[in-house]
Amino acid sequence: MQGEDDLKGLAKIMGFMRAVSIILVLMHFYWFCYSFFLEHGWVLEIINKILSNFQITAGLFSHLLYTKIFAVVLLALSCWGTTGVKNEKITWKKINITLLIGVLLFFFNGLLLNSLFKYSIFFYILTTCSGYIILMISGVWISRLLRTNLMEDVFNNENESFQQETKLMQNEYSVNLPTKFYYKGQWNEGWINVVNPFRATIVLGTPGSGKSYAIINNYIKQHIEKGFSMYIYDFKFDDLSTIAYNHLLKHTNKYKVKPKFYVINFDDPSKSHRCNPLNPDFMTDISDAYEAAYTIMLNLNRSWIQKQGDFFVESPIILLAAIIWFLKIYDNGKYCTFPHAIELLNKKYADVFTILTTYPDLENYLSPFMDAWQGGAQDQLQGQIASAKIPLSRMISPQLYWVMTGGDFTLDINNPKEPKILCVGNNPDRQNIYSAALGLYNSRIVKLINKKGQLKSSVIIDELPTIYFRGLDNLIATARSNKVAVCLGFQDYSQLIRDYGDKESKVIQNTVGNIFSGQVVGETAKNLSERFGKVLQKRQSLSINRNDTSTSISTQLDSLIPASKISTLTQGMFVGAVSDNFDERIEQKIFHSEIVVDNEKVASETKSYQKIPQIMNFENKFGEDTMKEEIHSNYQKIKTDILSIVENEMVRIQNDPHLKHLIQKD
Repeated sequence: MQGEDDLKGLAKIMGFMRAVSIILVLMHFYWFCYSFFLEHGWVLEIINKILSNFQITAGLFSHLLYTKIFAVVLLALSCWGTTGVKNEKITWKKINITLLIGVLLFFFNGLLLNSLFKYSIFFYILTTCSGYIILMISGVWISRLLRTNLMEDVFNNENESFQQETKLMQNEYSVNLPTKFYYKGQWNEGWINVVNPFRATIVLGTPGSGKSYAIINNYIKQHIEKGFSMYIYDFKFDDLSTIAYNHLLKHTNKYKVKPKFYVINFDDPSKSHRCNPLNPDFMTDISDAYEAAYTIMLNLNRSWIQKQGDFFVESPIILLAAIIWFLKIYDNGKYCTFPHAIELLNKKYADVFTILTTYPDLENYLSPFMDAWQGGAQDQLQGQIASAKIPLSRMISPQLYWVMTGGDFTLDINNPKEPKILCVGNNPDRQNIYSAALGLYNSRIVKLINKKGQLKSSVIIDELPTIYFRGLDNLIATARSNKVAVCLGFQDYSQLIRDYGDKESKVIQNTVGNIFSGQVVGETAKNLSERFGKVLQKRQSLSINRNDTSTSISTQLDSLIPASKISTLTQGMFVGAVSDNFDERIEQKIFHSEIVVDNEKVASETKSYQKIPQIMNFENKFGEDTMKEEIHSNYQKIKTDILSIVENEMVRIQNDPHLKHLIQKD
């Protein structure tokens, strides 16, 4: 009741102001159009005395405009308290046009008073009244539009904008990205400070969202500038590799020991170094062979990721692991390479089992195969062997054999004495073949870099789902103390679940400390929205009836960054959250901003980039290109090596009376 009484009292005051305003206009006509009223006999002496007092004491009628201005001020105040039905068709355009007409008619008709035109005074009174009425209508419209304006922020941008980090926080490991963010009706400058990259980073975004251009490229550049050793998986070779190579040329002075730049490229052996990922010096236990075999087979058969532990999944992995470990212990690991393992696997299984079972280290590993062989279960045995042979046969390639049998460098990229920048290139057209080999490099690197006392290092994996990275979840969880920064780029969580399985993908998602997301949709957008939490937001409701319009404002907890906003982000706009340190607290960890990239500077740098030079010269002394001959010669040598191993081993077994009986069982 008290509220209704207050409203009624306010309405009376506003009505009084409007009445005074109208009286002032009428008195204005009487004073300045006195001759018109005198001519028609409409003059009263008492009004003359009242107006004379106004003229003397207040000066309201000393000039034509004074009375009008005072009347309009009272009219504006009275309109502010106007109640009534809001017309949804009222727009600011209509209001501005109406207001302009009213001002012109009310204030700019003074010349009519001095005109010799017979009816000039009549038209002055008419235009002034028309202008006043139009101004009153405009005032009422403005009042109602301001009080019930729900359409100004239809996308709720103001409610969902928030203060973000504006302070630059740098340290010897940080990645710092300049931003622009919207808050309180304006764009502000800010910073995204990844002060602890060792807690791992995920970069999400649909194709074209700008995740590589705005974020991953900056990770590469800034970590090279801070002296990191680096491993880069370049799915679309040589996009990232060229950036890393040229940035390293400019910043070699940032390293205590000058790092060397290495490339693995199966497409063009002349632009690739050679490296044996199964280097026997770094394989200390048969479990290392198992890890290598596991990575290779799961990269070749992605569906097996969901079937880990099944008999026909584990059997081929164990067989390949046994072959790898045999090559490690045979002749001091002279033939321990992946191509040699493929060739040995493709020999007669009777010879292979006979040879492998003569080594005590492999006897238990091969028991499933030996049981099938000795029990006469030939169909089962053939199935087990075929499960290994068929996928691996896709990798028989002279170029791949060439790259994976050399020894130009080792995979301990963060060795303080020999730091390296290693880029491995894939090819979208051949990813099913190359991913298995590159996955092997990945798994070996993870083992070697996640150790204490090594140089700070950065692992950059763009388009993660195109390769199975064995041990990635463990690397993220444990590598922080060993100064290994992991940055993973991919398009959507559903990709990760499809290619890594539900359990492993959940571990990766939930152990990462820093997250960037461009435009993503569906469940990924919902998960991110939940991760960013809720904030108290204002809600306005409008009620319209025949006599009045009422507005109510309430507050409620709602998503800080809704899924719908994340699914409609423009290119270059990112949402996300960063983690901080004990001694480097970040109050505003969540961000929703545009990452600022100096496009002109990037374009200028790109124009001056040098191409990655040719690494291997295949020309002979006559200037002839001998690449095909040398690669083919290496391919034949591997085959010859395996034939020689099988022959020598069979002779050894035949000459040993304790082993001779194994041959007779074939």
